[in-house]
Amino acid sequence: MAATQETLDVRGLLCPLPVLKARKRLQSMSPGEVLRIEATDPAAVIDVPHYCNESGNTLVHQAESDGVFIFDVRKTS
Repeated sequence: MAATQETLDVRGLLCPLPVLKARKRLQSMSPGEVLRIEATDPAAVIDVPHYCNESGNTLVHQAESDGVFIFDVRKTS
């Protein structure tokens, strides 16, 4: 698992807010940094990997624990 540099708590928010907030946070980060996203929206399991694929950022880790979906996204550019 990648070292996490920042955490974005979007628990309780529904699509499309988790991805929109992640995109905004990633814009302020440097390439190579990792953002951990913690979400409870089941759609995030589809939305976050799709966002990474479309944006060119790298999904380095994905997990679920007690109803919280965790994604570690490395900013690539």
